[in-house]
Amino acid sequence: MTSQLQRFQEGLPVLADPPQYDLLIVGCGLYGATFARLAADAGLRPLVIDQRPHIGGNCYTEERENIHVHAYGAHIFHTSNRHVWEFVNRFAEFNNYINSPKALSGGRLYSLPFNMNTFHELWQVRTPAEARATIESQRFRGDPANLEEQALSLVGRDIYETLIHHYTRKQWGKDPSELPAFIIKRLPLRFTYDNNYFNDRWQGIPIGGYTLMFQKMLEGIEVRLGIDYFSNRSALDPLARCVVFTGCIDAFFDHEEGHLEYRSLAFEHEVIATDNHQGNAVINYCDPEPAFTRTIEHKHFDPVGSRSDVTVVTKEYPQPCRDGAIPYYPVNSEANQAIHRRYRERAESLPHVIFGGRLSEYRYMDMHVVMEAAMNRARSVLPALATP
Repeated sequence: MTSQLQRFQEGLPVLADPPQYDLLIVGCGLYGATFARLAADAGLRPLVIDQRPHIGGNCYTEERENIHVHAYGAHIFHTSNRHVWEFVNRFAEFNNYINSPKALSGGRLYSLPFNMNTFHELWQVRTPAEARATIESQRFRGDPANLEEQALSLVGRDIYETLIHHYTRKQWGKDPSELPAFIIKRLPLRFTYDNNYFNDRWQGIPIGGYTLMFQKMLEGIEVRLGIDYFSNRSALDPLARCVVFTGCIDAFFDHEEGHLEYRSLAFEHEVIATDNHQGNAVINYCDPEPAFTRTIEHKHFDPVGSRSDVTVVTKEYPQPCRDGAIPYYPVNSEANQAIHRRYRERAESLPHVIFGGRLSEYRYMDMHVVMEAAMNRARSVLPALATP
């Protein structure tokens, strides 16, 4: 007997009753793969589809010159959630990489995040008291009306002008004075000599790359790549009892409440004939030029596993999200949040559709937050689906 999926792929009418799968999961990134794994663990049958030709979403890594290249920008896993850490360690062994990016401004390198090393590089201060006094003397006083004033109120003039102003302008395509203050809720200042970017208990990169981790996560689960959900929606939906949608929520509703605004990224990968080009995995570029915001030298994510005589360096260019570009960052304006609220209200009227992940929730989420959200939602809905 021809399965419903085979009928769909062969262009035949799809039989709507009974559904062949328990869940149709649209998107094979962190949210979709986590949900699929937990569904399979619960004895359910998920079908995962993705319009791209690979698994892993933006976490996808590919091997070039014996180096695991983060094809869609740097991804460093970090979490303090024991349940998330134990879950992800089912599928990967993590190395001990510590994220310690540098920032280039005015021809000088500065340490990130903002800590005593940064303050010494800026002002030659040596004690936390000296650093605090300098920052305090430069703070913006008053009620911040925009992102620029908000940043100035948090870190003062020197840090803002040196490391934030032009980088933010390139990242968002607008001057910080044109952006709402609530985009930056806080800018951590650390008064210790510690360049570890994250405060979480666990941190690292999967040994063998993220793609290998996703392969293990999806073992035994049916995955179909190169399938566009929207072009085949009427045929795909009847295949399952429930849809887990991880794409842009405004696209799901045919943009009927308006288009949500995103920023995208373009990547320029280059193989360089040296074993070490910049001495660090990530360097931010904080001047108006060049146009890229950072360079990534991938072998530094896994120096033990990347024994190569050459290196791969990626330049990252922020750009508007149009002409089929991949959406990365929601533009967190009041107008966009109002549009998203209308879509969320409509989503609540569709009990057979689960919306999750960065694009559906229209907010920036670190990797561990995406996984935690998927785990929490799966815990709440899978028992009912598993009940005969």
